[in-house]
Amino acid sequence: MKISARNRLKGKIVEVILGATTAHIRIDVGGSIVTAAITNDAVNELGLAAGQEAYAVIKASDVMVAVDD
Repeated sequence: MKISARNRLKGKIVEVILGATTAHIRIDVGGSIVTAAITNDAVNELGLAAGQEAYAVIKASDVMVAVDD
């Protein structure tokens, strides 16, 4: 797989939660959980299931930073 995005986090899928149209894919990346929201169709096309290795690819035009008061 070749991709231009540099923010790739390799991990293991721990949970696939299907909704009406959108699924939430939870990926364990070194002990931290990253959650991706993708279509149910994409889940089926990729054959995603818990236990598989996968990459969370992060592509964003804006990054927000927050601090506790």
